[in-house]
Amino acid sequence: MTLAFDQKLQRYSDLAVKVALNLQAGQRLLVIGPLANGGASLEAAPLVRQIAESAYRAGASLVEAIWGDEALQLARFRSAPRDSFGEFSAWLPHALVEHVKGGHAVLSVYANDPDLLKGAAPGLVGAVQQAVAHSVRPFRELISRNQTNWAVIAGAGSGWAARVFPHLPAEEQVPRLWDVIGRLCRLDRPDPVAAWETHLQGLAARSDYLNRKHYAALRYTGGGTHLTIGLPAGHLWVSGRSVTRSGISFTANLPTEEVFTIPHKDRVDGIVTSTKPLSHGGTLIDRFSLQFAEGRVVKVTAERGESVLQQLVDTDDGAGRLGEVALVPHSSPVSQSGLLFYNTLFDENAASHVALGSAYKFTLAGGDAMNDGEFEHAGGNRSAVHVDFMIGSASLDVDGVLSDGTTEPVMRRGEWAVSV
Repeated sequence: MTLAFDQKLQRYSDLAVKVALNLQAGQRLLVIGPLANGGASLEAAPLVRQIAESAYRAGASLVEAIWGDEALQLARFRSAPRDSFGEFSAWLPHALVEHVKGGHAVLSVYANDPDLLKGAAPGLVGAVQQAVAHSVRPFRELISRNQTNWAVIAGAGSGWAARVFPHLPAEEQVPRLWDVIGRLCRLDRPDPVAAWETHLQGLAARSDYLNRKHYAALRYTGGGTHLTIGLPAGHLWVSGRSVTRSGISFTANLPTEEVFTIPHKDRVDGIVTSTKPLSHGGTLIDRFSLQFAEGRVVKVTAERGESVLQQLVDTDDGAGRLGEVALVPHSSPVSQSGLLFYNTLFDENAASHVALGSAYKFTLAGGDAMNDGEFEHAGGNRSAVHVDFMIGSASLDVDGVLSDGTTEPVMRRGEWAVSV
């Protein structure tokens, strides 16, 4: 099915409102973007406007957008005082917290250039990232508890499209990226909402199976990775659909192909090697490995972006520990596209992955009612950051370790070892 661009935007916007957010009548909607960039890219404006139309049709009482201008960000790196890069917005962190506490929805739209800051000094990039992470930590804490319905989607931007399709003529890059986003978000199906319902049911069946297993640990081998990740008692495998504390079902990522849970912050040992580049704060980190001992990163190596990666790990005490472990089959539609997106939202749905930093409290039984001390005592990690990176491939094997120490296959050569 070939859709006109306006029709594609309308379908995508309806999907974001109905499936991703499940926006409720009377809720406000705040549209943001990567916070280090200030907000949603100006190139995403046509999509954001269409989302506003869909949200109002769903009964939203008010739709607002916070915009970020990449040219403005570059101006800062060129001309701002070198000692000012620890500064962040004085009002935005408070506004985000108050919006979420009020029970209103948040949608993050990514349309940004992953190489925006490739020429900037790594120390300045790291300073900005740390300032943002510390400033918005209360907001991310609420998100980790599913305090309200939130979601992340993407829109095609010129810088991003040029990175994904460098060999296409410039005028074809953005339309091609839109085509791929549409296909991977199932906009080409006769009824995208129904197609997503079927897909989410399949992911839920997988997470239900893993929850019945109660694995004590996962053991990874292949592709330069030899890693054991302990899982805390009461860990919960979560699939595409989550539920807010007020009972609203929502789907936090479009697309989504993962099932994920919480690792024990003190029980990660071995070496993990990335299988895809990580775009972090406008800088690419590539071909990197992390060595863990008793849960903590003890060695960092990278062919590109090593200093930025080290700064990430050093953000705070929890940034060098894991907060998420996610399993994705190598045969996922994102993987089978054959594309490297330089964007975590898409690349993490092409490969199994882990995340440095804070764990989601809803991935531990009773976690969303725990304070930080209780959560950490149960094995959960707390940090100002949460950064996913990809470790899956067609050569990765994953074994589940049962409480008696016996093991059984979970994934073989990147695919599920057992059908559900």
